[in-house]
Amino acid sequence: MRGERAASYGARMRVHGLYAIADPSVRSDIPLPDLCARLAKAGASVVQIRWKGASAAALLEAARAALPLVHAEGAALVINDRADLALLAGADGVHVGADDLPVAEVRKLVGDRLAIGATVRDLAGAQAAAAAGADHVGFGPVFATSTKVVDAAPRGLELLREVCRGSPIPVVAIAGIGAANIGEVAACGAAAAAVVSELLGADSMEDHGRLLREAFAAGARASSIAS
Repeated sequence: MRGERAASYGARMRVHGLYAIADPSVRSDIPLPDLCARLAKAGASVVQIRWKGASAAALLEAARAALPLVHAEGAALVINDRADLALLAGADGVHVGADDLPVAEVRKLVGDRLAIGATVRDLAGAQAAAAAGADHVGFGPVFATSTKVVDAAPRGLELLREVCRGSPIPVVAIAGIGAANIGEVAACGAAAAAVVSELLGADSMEDHGRLLREAFAAGARASSIAS
C-alpha cells in the first residue's frame, strides 16, 4: 500500500531541484497568487504557501487563485500547516511542522488526495515520518536563517548527508539556503532545496531561480561523479 500511494502521488507531484516558499511577510508588496506564479516561472518544482497569521478565508482564497497559475508553469502547490484548506483549494500537497497535526492523523484526513511533507530534525525523524505516511521530509534548519524563528540549532551539511543517505523518502533541505551553498546541499543528496529570502528578494526571480537551479544541478552532478 505504501508503494502504491507513493506512485500515485509521484504522478502529480515530485520534489526536485528548487522548492520555493511564498511568504507574504517577506514580499508583502506582491499579491500572494502573483508571487506564487513568479516563483513557478522561476523554475520551482514546488511552490509552498507559508502565510502565518492569515485568516482561513484569506488563505483559501489566495490558494485557489494561485493554483492554476502555478500549474500553468508545471509546478505543484503546497499549503503549509493547513491540510483542511489544502483539500478545499485542490492543492497538490500539505506540509506539516513539528507542532502541527501528526503525519499519521493528516494521512487519515487527506487519504490519497494530497502529498504530505513533514519537517524533521534527524534521520530517526525522517524514518518515522515515512512510516507514518509522509511522501517527503523537510530537513533543517541546515543553516541559520532570519526568515523564520526556529527553536533548533543549525544541523549542518554532515547531518544532512546522513539523513539523505538513510531516509526512505526524498529530503528537502530547508533554512539559510541560497546561491552560495545550494550546490553543497545538492551534493549531500537532497532531492530539493527550499529557498525563501534570497529568491523572493531578487531583482528578477526568474533569473535568480535559473541561477539556483543551475547551481543545484551542478552540485548533484558532482556528487554523482564522486560516488
